[in-house]
Amino acid sequence: MKETKQKFLWLILGAIVLLVFCLFPFVWMLVVSLCKDVDFLSPRVSFAVTGGNYREVIFNPSLHFLAYLRNSLVVSAVSSVWATLLALLAAYAVSRLRFPGRRIVPVGMLALSMFPQICVVGYLFKLMSRLGWINTYNALIFPYTTLALPLALWIMLSYFSQLPPDLDKAALVDGASRLRVLRKVIFPLATPGIFSTFLLVFIFCFNEFLFALMLTVDQNSRTIPVGIALFQGMHGQIPWGSIMAAAVVASVPLVLLVALFQRTIVGGLTRGALKA
Repeated sequence: MKETKQKFLWLILGAIVLLVFCLFPFVWMLVVSLCKDVDFLSPRVSFAVTGGNYREVIFNPSLHFLAYLRNSLVVSAVSSVWATLLALLAAYAVSRLRFPGRRIVPVGMLALSMFPQICVVGYLFKLMSRLGWINTYNALIFPYTTLALPLALWIMLSYFSQLPPDLDKAALVDGASRLRVLRKVIFPLATPGIFSTFLLVFIFCFNEFLFALMLTVDQNSRTIPVGIALFQGMHGQIPWGSIMAAAVVASVPLVLLVALFQRTIVGGLTRGALKA
């Protein structure tokens, strides 16, 4: 009994240490965002709570923060829809249809996704320049969809593999086409996995930095990670308070998504990871 209690105490202690370790950067970010004229790395912090940094970030038109946030939401949402839709069709084909090399498709996509982004950004910039897409939403939606497709495909494959193939066979015997089977049978059953895929891809696209930095020029299409990173270029000194306030506001949509749909995300992933 004593040994069990010690294990429990060590487990609680470990959980507390891990929680403090993970939350400390976010708490420090919040503290700095509420302070005035603070040095990010200085141990001397004035805890005079003020909303001046948030007002500066949101209402100062020269910072274009709301435009950056809008661009991030639009680009991430459209890219997530396309990546999830393409992954849905590809996962159904790989998991249900028998064709030569079908197992190479997910492995090949996974291998391509391992290439560093810096290796392709130069060629991508040339392609977007020739298409006239630099500083447009298309310049980000196209590479974001491609970049997120392997992640979406593997999540959908893990979920589709647990759906009984007999459902497809029964619908096909009744005269339904493959597309109708996907739309009427598979899609309703796979909704938790599809929604989980969409949310994870959305978070992935929302946080992307390199492509957004190289393929955008101004507030018309620049996303929030690049906008925050360039705050220091708009001032004579690094405005840590404004940067942290912007980071807090930008984190709100992602925090709300995870908080509201945590069970859906976990349920969609774990259900696809367990054998039926």
